[in-house]
Amino acid sequence: MATGEIEHAYVCPYCWERSLLLVDLSESGEQRFIQDCEVCCNPIEFTVQVANADIQYFSSRPANE
Repeated sequence: MATGEIEHAYVCPYCWERSLLLVDLSESGEQRFIQDCEVCCNPIEFTVQVANADIQYFSSRPANE
């Protein structure tokens, strides 16, 4: 794992499978992006708030809502 990154567990809002997402802690502020689930391939919208090299907020929801 590269410096400044951490794996964060989440549950897919479609298939309910638990997965890991690599979060870049070197980027402070809000990060928003869409990534497909590795299990069911549906698009998930992630919102991550990073401050002081730590995750302050994490959200995963269906991207088509």
